[in-house]
Amino acid sequence: MGQILARNSNGRVLAAVLLALPLVMCATASAQIYTDIHDFLYSDGSSPSYPQVMAQGRDGNLYGTTPAGGLARGGVMFRMTPDGILTPLFNFGGSTGSEPYSGLTLGLDGNFYGTTVLGGVNNLGEIFQMTPDGFLTVLYSFTGGSDGAYPYATPVLGNDGNFYGLTKSATAYRITPAGVFTLLGSIPGQSFAPLILGTDGNFYGTTQHGGAFNQGTVFAMTPAGTVKIIYSFDSSAHGGVPWGGVVQAGNYLFGTTSDGGSGNGGVVFRLTPSGNLAVIHNFPEGSQNDGSDPQAGLLFATDGTFYGSTFFGGTDDFGVLFKIGPTGQQYSFIYQFDKLTGEYSSSSLVQHTNGSVYGMAQGGGQNQGVVFSLALNLGARVKPLLSTGKVGSVVQILGSGFTGATLVNFKGASVVPNVISDTFLIARVPSRAQSGTLSVVTPTGTIPSMSPFLVVPMIVSFSPTSGPVGTPVVITGNSFTGATKVTFGGVSATSFTVNSNTQITAIVPKGARTGKIGLTAPGGTAKSSGIFTVTG
Repeated sequence: MGQILARNSNGRVLAAVLLALPLVMCATASAQIYTDIHDFLYSDGSSPSYPQVMAQGRDGNLYGTTPAGGLARGGVMFRMTPDGILTPLFNFGGSTGSEPYSGLTLGLDGNFYGTTVLGGVNNLGEIFQMTPDGFLTVLYSFTGGSDGAYPYATPVLGNDGNFYGLTKSATAYRITPAGVFTLLGSIPGQSFAPLILGTDGNFYGTTQHGGAFNQGTVFAMTPAGTVKIIYSFDSSAHGGVPWGGVVQAGNYLFGTTSDGGSGNGGVVFRLTPSGNLAVIHNFPEGSQNDGSDPQAGLLFATDGTFYGSTFFGGTDDFGVLFKIGPTGQQYSFIYQFDKLTGEYSSSSLVQHTNGSVYGMAQGGGQNQGVVFSLALNLGARVKPLLSTGKVGSVVQILGSGFTGATLVNFKGASVVPNVISDTFLIARVPSRAQSGTLSVVTPTGTIPSMSPFLVVPMIVSFSPTSGPVGTPVVITGNSFTGATKVTFGGVSATSFTVNSNTQITAIVPKGARTGKIGLTAPGGTAKSSGIFTVTG
């Protein structure tokens, strides 16, 4: 098949326009979107694979790992500018651990956190901390006992500032930035994908095996480690063997499986927290007209569209990049991989605050894999490092053009930020803040956040502190707007009024028990420190 190749000024292939129907329209669009911005040379890394998450640092650069290559042949940690200038920072191998499949997560301290599959005291993998300059500290070495072994998944940041992760040997853990390790327990099967932090404060993940049919699961896990299977895959009509994780959009979880479906080439699925799964796209196995075998999860971008990749499929069977709507509408190719510009992608896609999407392919380029960017015209955004916080808490925000920024707008209130650099600032959540879009006012305009910022409600006091059923109780605090539930000793009030963002009046319900008052609002849940005593 003929191709027209677009190249940049350095001769690197920008995109291949395929001269065959029915894919001409899609391939022509890809010439405007896809850019191979770095070819790995083995000395600076090689063969980026699953999940290989890249993290945006406080300086606006991307930081990541490869599981192979480098001077010690055990993989590389790198820093890369948004336009593709890559600098190796650390070479894995030997006593430092090897095969860092995980990629990296940015912590609240400005350092990065990741794992190696091998290395450590028992050569069963380790968790490490890495500074932006490439100084490595091993935080924990796995023993192969109850703590498990072979951590592929990236540890993710929790609301408490600690990191939560999984191992291939089906264990879950929490680790502090100082290296205090806590085994949380078992998950339903082996996992290669990182957890995500849900808007409800729980974590959600996938296992490649386990469940009712041993074809993988989607599960929920509390920060304390209590695990519940949400869905068991069957590897037939509903897909099976998910390598990638899930992503949350609204009240749904979305993801991919590498197997099953009507075409036996995997599926894209939508899942409710109660376990109702809908297949929104079926991949035909080995199809030249579609992708096949998606091993990466999905990116939910700020245009409300999901983006992903398949490992196989497409004209050359090197995989494709695709986009799809929340109900399966508007599925289309963005790009078909080839030997020149990248092939076999299974790493996670990430959206940068500059509006571009970045990813990696395992092969192509100089035969060691590539980093690519997608110009999707998503527009500049800001990104709070954590998207949840209480009034008075410090919010760390990534972006660009912050020099001279004057305000951070929360829904319902604004605050003057502390601008640390042009790409990083901090702000305290003001007392009248509500859950909703956050934005930063800069000299060049107002930049919105990638996703809503959730302000966690707080109960400060209530009056009276005791009374019989039917007593009106005035609850004071903050972030009450939109409250959906009030409880007395765990029993839901059938009547309550949100008087303001700082006050609710609730009627003690029939069956109420002496205990704490609880409240649920868009930003989460809150419980009183004091006890309401039910009398009569």
